[in-house]
Amino acid sequence: MTQTVRRFALPSWAVGLLGLAALVAVWWILALTVFGPRGEGSYAPIPTPPQVIQALFTDGFGFYWSSFSVTMTEAGLGYLWGNGLALVLSAIVLVLPWLEGVLTQIAVITYCIPIVAIGPLVLIILGGAKEPGDPSSTAVFLAAFSVFFTTVVGTLLGLKAADKASLDVVSVYGGSKLTQLRKVRLIAALPGILSSLQIAVPAAFLGAVLGEYFGKIDVGVGPILVGAAVTLNSPRVWVIFLLCALVAIIGYAVLGLVGRLVAPWSTGKAV
Repeated sequence: MTQTVRRFALPSWAVGLLGLAALVAVWWILALTVFGPRGEGSYAPIPTPPQVIQALFTDGFGFYWSSFSVTMTEAGLGYLWGNGLALVLSAIVLVLPWLEGVLTQIAVITYCIPIVAIGPLVLIILGGAKEPGDPSSTAVFLAAFSVFFTTVVGTLLGLKAADKASLDVVSVYGGSKLTQLRKVRLIAALPGILSSLQIAVPAAFLGAVLGEYFGKIDVGVGPILVGAAVTLNSPRVWVIFLLCALVAIIGYAVLGLVGRLVAPWSTGKAV
């Protein structure tokens, strides 16, 4: 007789919770042992999870929201400007193919130039926030700068993935390159474009935070992070770090959900 072996498989959400619990346990153990307090009355380099939670509630929601709201605004504006410019230029390349080499070189240059090198120059040219609480022009620019390369490459590859037979059908019926772009190329490129836009979410937020580091802004994630680091307030540094990760993850997940709704065929599942 053959004996059937049943395999028990945990759902994906349960695996995620177990992984998160294991990560927190390792963090807690390291905070109590290897990275414990260095002296009496001093903060540990890595605080324990309860210390981080305590710092979050001690500072209050308003303290962090007033800073994160400014940085998220800067990241959102940079996200729209950077991705919008990348999408428009990529579409123009299909109408004017000779521009592809120029656009690709520009995108590569933006990827290769370190933000810490261009940041001071951008700050001199654009400045920071006009009033306390206003978005920093430098942070907005660097957020847009951070997403340009990814979106250009993803969009160009997606637009080139169109089926040649479908393009020929449009040409046979008298359709122009613009018609090919609207009827065929955009549909074929949607999965690649949406993936690029999804990856651009954390990149835009990181660019905005780095833009705040260069100064001329009083309210934002950058200033409170610098203040916490200068005072060696490690629990607050970790709260800011975890909140930044949470914002990036939520934005990434939202764009992933939008991608599934707009282009469900990109997941490989039947619609």
